[in-house]
Amino acid sequence: MAKIAVLGAGSWGIATSVLLHSNGHQVTLWEFDHHEMSKLKRERENKQKLPGIIIPKETEITDDLDSATGEAEMMALALPSHTVREVGRKLAKLNFADSIIVNLAKGIENDTLCRMSEILREELPSNLSDKIATLSGPSHAEEVAVKIPTTVVVAGFQEEIAKKIQQTFMNHYFRVYTNSDIVGVELGGSLKNVIAIAAGICDGMGLGDNSRGALITRGLAEIIRLGEKLGAKRETFAGLSGLGDLVTTCISKYSRNRFVGEQIARGKTLSQVLKEMTMVAEGVKTTKSAYQLSLRHKVEMPITEQVYKVLFEDKEPKRAIAELMTRDPKSEIWG
Repeated sequence: MAKIAVLGAGSWGIATSVLLHSNGHQVTLWEFDHHEMSKLKRERENKQKLPGIIIPKETEITDDLDSATGEAEMMALALPSHTVREVGRKLAKLNFADSIIVNLAKGIENDTLCRMSEILREELPSNLSDKIATLSGPSHAEEVAVKIPTTVVVAGFQEEIAKKIQQTFMNHYFRVYTNSDIVGVELGGSLKNVIAIAAGICDGMGLGDNSRGALITRGLAEIIRLGEKLGAKRETFAGLSGLGDLVTTCISKYSRNRFVGEQIARGKTLSQVLKEMTMVAEGVKTTKSAYQLSLRHKVEMPITEQVYKVLFEDKEPKRAIAELMTRDPKSEIWG
């Protein structure tokens, strides 16, 4: 049994804490907002984000980061990607055990264009650098929480750390594979959210299976192009954090990113959609970062470019699709 701190009490944080508790670990769940923490502590359930899932009474719930992490042998960061740096800075000021850090966030930071493990390596003490790993893959909290069979992948800088996380999280309904390509695992888990917004746009416009199949396939192609340019392995994108997560997020009723695209295609503005949502759609911020990475590294990413223009330049979705379909002809396999 290990002492584990789960940082972030949204749907994924709650699902993770329940999973780890069921595996026999001593879990503390940290929620930064005092009001939300008090409500969660009282009701043992988040009726908005994960209704029907009860947090075990043995799981401590707190808003005190120091007490949550003080004796933790492992920390699972179930945070919105744009808060990872801030929490990392807070953690760096605390005296906690020589913990393993498991990042669960999927995103690329705006402005710096850093992946989550890069942010954590910058902010946390150097002795923890090789103890950072990312767990990713097709894993909606709503399904993990009710023990629907799920497979994910964990990638880190040391094989023994990845294997330790594998052993800690794995059970009869949650299967964990290891991978040495943390660049590819993080990029796959982040960039698929951009393509999922495009999938939602297609759904909102009433397009069919042909369109969705084409979008997923060509979306994967541009994810691979950028990934290889940034040092990832091509084969990683055929795995759980690549194709697996991409397909799941593009078709799922639980996908927040697909929902954003769908609502925009039906006439709502981005600000209207985000205001009405109770959970974070990571793909919105990641679209900015992905587009900037494509420009910086001169990688052709036409779907990402059009999603960026629809979200942030008010481009009509019909026009975006027309431009994608009328691009110059070329071979399917290139560059």
